[in-house]
Amino acid sequence: MGNAQNQYPTNYFSSPLKIPVILSGTFGELRSNHFHSGIDIKTQGIQGLPIYAPADGYISRIKVAQYGFGKALYINHPNGYTTVYAHLKKYEKSIQQYVKSIQYQKERYQTGNIFPKEAMFPIKKGQIIGYTGNSGSSGGPHLHYEIRNTKTEKIINPMLFGLVPADDKAPTITNMMAYPLSDDARINNSALQTSLSFKKNNDGTYTSEKITASGTIGFGIRVFDRLNNALNKNGIYSLEMKVNGSTVYYHDVETFSFAESKYINLLIDYKHYKKYKTRLQKTHKVNANKLSLYDNLINNGFIKIEDNASYQIEIIAKDFKKNTATIKIPVRGVQSNLVFKQKDTTNYKIIASNFSKFNQKNVTVAFPKNTFYNDCFIDFKVDNGVATIHNPTIPLDKRYTLTFQTSHLNETQKQQVYIANINNTKYPRYTTTKKKLNKVYTTTKLLGKYALRFDTKKPTIQLYNFKDKQWISKNNTLKVKIKDIGSGIKNYYATLDNSWILMEHNHKNGILTYDFSDKKLIGSKHTFKIIVTDNVGNSTTITRTFFKK
Repeated sequence: MGNAQNQYPTNYFSSPLKIPVILSGTFGELRSNHFHSGIDIKTQGIQGLPIYAPADGYISRIKVAQYGFGKALYINHPNGYTTVYAHLKKYEKSIQQYVKSIQYQKERYQTGNIFPKEAMFPIKKGQIIGYTGNSGSSGGPHLHYEIRNTKTEKIINPMLFGLVPADDKAPTITNMMAYPLSDDARINNSALQTSLSFKKNNDGTYTSEKITASGTIGFGIRVFDRLNNALNKNGIYSLEMKVNGSTVYYHDVETFSFAESKYINLLIDYKHYKKYKTRLQKTHKVNANKLSLYDNLINNGFIKIEDNASYQIEIIAKDFKKNTATIKIPVRGVQSNLVFKQKDTTNYKIIASNFSKFNQKNVTVAFPKNTFYNDCFIDFKVDNGVATIHNPTIPLDKRYTLTFQTSHLNETQKQQVYIANINNTKYPRYTTTKKKLNKVYTTTKLLGKYALRFDTKKPTIQLYNFKDKQWISKNNTLKVKIKDIGSGIKNYYATLDNSWILMEHNHKNGILTYDFSDKKLIGSKHTFKIIVTDNVGNSTTITRTFFKK
C-alpha cells in the first residue's frame, strides 16, 4: 500500500506532447463497463499537435477503428514497456502512407490490428510519430496515453512513471450510502439502503450523521478529484476504509488488466448507477468480484455490528499526489425490532452456474452458465410484442441470446425487421440482429425491454463541399454527409473514376471525407459514386460528376 512509486522508472519516458500536461481524464476512472486505461492529455481544444516518442523503441502495432481508440499507435520500448497513443488525427507521414496502402489493399477504412516487423519503424526518443486528434469514440480533442507491461499487457498508471500534472486539490465527497448486507441487517431500523447526510468541517474533513445499525453492513461513496488548471471531475487514486482505526478495505488504481475491467460493475453500486447515472464506489467486495486492485481486506470490507457497541467508520479517498478527503461515520449497534424481510420471488429463477432458457409468446431468452454473478429471480414477460427481460439494473458477465419468432411476417417485413433495445422508448437502439428462417436473434449483456422494429427508409446522402458538375480545382477534399433513420448505417462503398477510394467517416457529424492527395487524378472530368447501406439492407446509391485538374 503506497509503495508503487518505487517500482517504476520515473525518468525514462518524457512527455509525448510539448505543452503543459493538463488532464481531462485520469487513470482508473470509472467509465461505463470499464476502468479508464490511460490518461487523457488536453490539447488546448485543437487537433493536429505533434506527438513525440517519449523513448527509443519501435512501432509494434497500429490500428484504425471507427469507434473505440480510433487511430491508435503502439510503441514497444527496450525497458519492457509499451506506450499507446489513441484518438489520433493522423500518423507521421511514412506511417500514414503505410497504413493507407493497407486500407487501399483491403478497400476498407478499418484496418484491424497491424503488426509491423520490428525493423520497419524504428523510433528514436523525441521523434514525431503522429498528430493529436478526435478520432474514434473520443468526446473532444485530446491524446489518450497509456503505458503497458509488454509481456503481460497489464496497464499501469502513467503517473507512476513521472508524468504527474500539478495537483494540490483534495478530492470532493458528494454522496454517502449505507447498505444492509445480511438478512438481519438494519440501518436506522430499516432494511433498505440509506443515503447519509454529512457536513464538511472547517479542517476540510467530513462528518456524517450518526446512524444505528445491526447485522452486517457496508458503505458506498461518490467522490471525484480535480487537478490544477482544469475543471474536469476526475477519478481518485485510492480508497480506504477503517473501522475503529484499523484498515478493513483498500484499493488503488496502480495497475489492472483488460480482462478484469468489466468487474467495475461489481465495484460500483450498479443498480444505483443505472437508475441515477451516478457511481457510488462500494467499500466492500463481493465474492464474484475478481478485481486485482484490492489490498488489506478484512472480511472483504463487510462490517459486523454488535449490539450496544460503538464504531467509528472512516473512509479515506486520495488522489495520486496524496491529497486526501476523509469522512467519519459514527455507528451505534442497536438491535432492530423489525421482522426479517420477505425475499422477492418470480416464476423465473436463475441458478448462476446453470444454463437457463425461458419461452413466452414467440420470444425466447437463453442465458449461458455464469451469465449472472449470483443466483437470483428475474422478471420475464411479453406484452404487445415488447419483451421485458427484468430491468437493466443487474450487471451480467456474459452475453445472452434473445430470439423473436418471425413466421407471422411477410417477406418484405422479414427483410426490414430488426431487434431494438427500447429501454429509452423515445430512441430505440438497434442491436446487432441475425436472421434465420422464421426467426431473428441478438446477443447482448444488457437486460431490459426489447421489441421488433422495422426500417423502411433508405439512408440519405448529401453532397457537402461540392455540387454536381462543378469545377472544384481548389478543393483538397471531397465530402458527403450520410445519415440513416432507423437501424443505422452498416457500411458504405465509394469509387472515383471506377476505383475504390478511402473515405474517412466522422460518425459524430456523419461526414465522409476523401483526401485528393491519395491518388493522382487523370484528366479533368471525374465520376464519383457512393453506395450507403443500413443494417437491414436498405441501400442508396448516387453518382455525381465534377471537374478538377
